[in-house]
Amino acid sequence: MFDFGFWELIIIGLVALLVVGPERLPKLAREIGRWVGKVRRFVSSVRSDIEQELRTEELRKMLEDQEREIGRLKTMMQDTEQDLRRSADQPRDQDRSTESPESDQPRKSNHES
Repeated sequence: MFDFGFWELIIIGLVALLVVGPERLPKLAREIGRWVGKVRRFVSSVRSDIEQELRTEELRKMLEDQEREIGRLKTMMQDTEQDLRRSADQPRDQDRSTESPESDQPRKSNHES
């Protein structure tokens, strides 16, 4: 989190020793350690929450994509079903139209010469 080198820490420690004094320095160091721990936990919690939200958003997008694909497939299936029904009905319609003129005349068999 903080990018302090060894010498920077030594200088900060010496300044704190001069400002606070040797009696209160250990107590101050403990308090600073507690605050650093709290900040780290808070940052970790926020990072975890953000990652969770990103995963949730990613899953939501995947779900929407899948729903669109399912809708597209349903439409394709309905179109195919309608095409098959039309194809199945066409021979019946053709048979009916060809049978009408023949019904008036007697049928001739192909076997008769």
